[in-house]
Amino acid sequence: MLTFTPATVAGIAVILGLWLVGAMAAMVHGMRRAAEARTAVADCRRLNALLQEGPALPMTVAGDGRISGPVRLADWLGLRKLPSHLSDLSGRDAGLPPREAELLAGDVKVAQRSGRPFSRTLHPLGGNRILLVRGRPAGSGMPGSLVLWMFDASESEREIERLGVEATRLGQAIAAISSLIEAAPFPMWHRGPDLRLALVNGAYVAAVEGKDGADVIARGLELVEGEAGRGPLAAAAEARERDLILARTVPATIAGARRMVRITDVPVGPGGVAGYAVDVEELEEARADLVRFGRAQRDLLDRLSAGVAQFGPDRSLVFYNHPFLRMFAMQPDWLADGPEFDRVLDRMREAQRAPESRDFPRWRMERRGWFTATDAIEENWLLPGGSHFRLLAQPLPDGGLLLIFEDRTEQIQLASARDTLLRVRTATFDNLFEAIGVFAADGRLHLWNNRFKEVWGLTEIELGEHPRVDALVESVARRLANPSRAGLIRELVRIATIERQQRSGRVEFTDGRHFEFAAVPLPDGNALFTMLDITASRGIEAALRERAEALEQADRLKTAFVANMSYELRVPLTSISGFAEMLDGGYAGEMGATARDYITAILSSVARLSALIENILDLTQSEAGSLPLAAAPVDLDVAAAEAVARARSVAVERGIALVDEIDASVGTIIGDPRRLRQVIDHLLHNATRFTGRGGRILFRASGGADAVEIVVSDNGRGIPPERQAQLFDGFRISAETAQARGGAGAPGLGLPLARRLVEAHGGTILLASEQGEGTTVVLRLPRTR
Repeated sequence: MLTFTPATVAGIAVILGLWLVGAMAAMVHGMRRAAEARTAVADCRRLNALLQEGPALPMTVAGDGRISGPVRLADWLGLRKLPSHLSDLSGRDAGLPPREAELLAGDVKVAQRSGRPFSRTLHPLGGNRILLVRGRPAGSGMPGSLVLWMFDASESEREIERLGVEATRLGQAIAAISSLIEAAPFPMWHRGPDLRLALVNGAYVAAVEGKDGADVIARGLELVEGEAGRGPLAAAAEARERDLILARTVPATIAGARRMVRITDVPVGPGGVAGYAVDVEELEEARADLVRFGRAQRDLLDRLSAGVAQFGPDRSLVFYNHPFLRMFAMQPDWLADGPEFDRVLDRMREAQRAPESRDFPRWRMERRGWFTATDAIEENWLLPGGSHFRLLAQPLPDGGLLLIFEDRTEQIQLASARDTLLRVRTATFDNLFEAIGVFAADGRLHLWNNRFKEVWGLTEIELGEHPRVDALVESVARRLANPSRAGLIRELVRIATIERQQRSGRVEFTDGRHFEFAAVPLPDGNALFTMLDITASRGIEAALRERAEALEQADRLKTAFVANMSYELRVPLTSISGFAEMLDGGYAGEMGATARDYITAILSSVARLSALIENILDLTQSEAGSLPLAAAPVDLDVAAAEAVARARSVAVERGIALVDEIDASVGTIIGDPRRLRQVIDHLLHNATRFTGRGGRILFRASGGADAVEIVVSDNGRGIPPERQAQLFDGFRISAETAQARGGAGAPGLGLPLARRLVEAHGGTILLASEQGEGTTVVLRLPRTR
């Protein structure tokens, strides 16, 4: 058994301790190296992943031309595997094209010698890939080596190619647009960022009368002038600030002529503002003409008797006339708001001015389809109140609708009345006693009645052929007592239709009947032929003629008798008057008071009878037209005053107030002095005779330049209207007439004779009377006859 000394044991312990420490230090160092190795591996993997997925792949080229790189690089180069030498990158059907491989090798040699980087574009065979190679030295430790980074630039190169093509196309388009702008017939320009002219076309140069575009731009010639503080620069600045296309219509001087142009400013971003001007002179004139035409059309529609309403494309009311208001009882204030089409129909229905419909919404929807109709629509509306409207709906080109309402109520009523009148006329014609036929302008029989057919003995078939008057005359000549008179009928129809004159005549039939016929021209160019059977009237006419002759003979006998009796009565009256005057004068001795009263009564009666006989004789002579009248100047005011004086005594005796007003203007007239005094005496006599006690009579005479007027009025009982006309008829006055004036006896022949005398002087006499109020007689006499 080994025995160790404590020193040995201590030494061993020290050695073991050192070994343990070393082992632990080695273990820590190993663990650290293992961790570094793992990190390096992870970094390698990550870098490898980045290389595999990155947009570029590296390829190292050694100084002797040997190459190395990732496997994926072979695919990019169009090879199955990556070759080991740079010269092997080119193949017959794969790899790089020989020319590009040559150029790449040259670039590598130059870079190896100079150390300068290079870049080149490669187009490997067998694909559409485009590679961008960027080479540079590999760095320290690798002399003569290069790193070639290859980028897949297929997409970017294609985009560059596309952009190049697009740039070429845009260049061509810009050139074409520039040519188009230059060739444009209207001015166009472009303003730079400072809003000054930078480009103008030929039309602009011609408009401002410049030499060329450079001259116009240099001089800054503007197309339009500023107005109201708003010039062309201000308008362009506003368009740029608002980033909006702005247009305005302003006057401009184009090639020395004043025109209206429409200026449009178009902002083009930071590049400035473009603009163009269009000559709208003709357009403005056409627009003004259109506005005037629209106003004239609306004025015309407003003057139509038909109701008119116009709706716009949005179906709102844009126009209506006054007949539309009246026909549909609508308020102008409501229509002024432009109600929609459906609301107008609703208001029509509420006012009972639309046709009745069981399904009004459907009816309204059908009418709404008028806006899209292709042709005009016509309808007849029968309204609840009995009115008849004819409606014409005309779609407008702008999508609107024009409605025209014609009130045919009166027309339909007139048509109905016309039909009724035609039926009445037909019934009247057929039931007239006269034979009636209407001949047209060509001489054909157009209308006839039953009596016409019966008189001529014609059948309905014969008349239905509308025979000419020549044929008709030949057919009816046999019925006339004198057949040659038939030609007179033809002649009268010709005169009525052609010469438009009325003629008449008479014919006798073979059966003894007599007819009176007439041809009357009608307003429509036709002729009315009438025949009246006067057989009975001819007999009555003969009887009346005989009676008239008898009455005339009796009147002559009456006149002769009255004249003879007047003459015969005047002789004994003269004797009676003479003997009574002798007795009153005392030739037969003294008379007692009673005898004198008798003699006075005899003389008064004789005077009245003599006046009556004188009036009868004068009246008889006036009716016979043989009353003698003198023509001499007459102081009518004097004659009137004398007549009033004579009547005043009688009025005083009877308790009647007689008031006279004789104006100095009465003066002188030409007439028969005796007859005129006789007229005034008769008027005053009747007034005093038929006015009761306490009554009042007014006599007023006045004159004018051409005539004199005398008025005699009283406040007696008056005369009934039915008796007033008889007062001027001397041979029809009855006691009943006198009874109407208070029972004072017959009025006598004074008023009839006064009327005859006044009319013989060319004057007039009028009577106005009212029972219980009195009578007024107005006499007017001309200054000269």
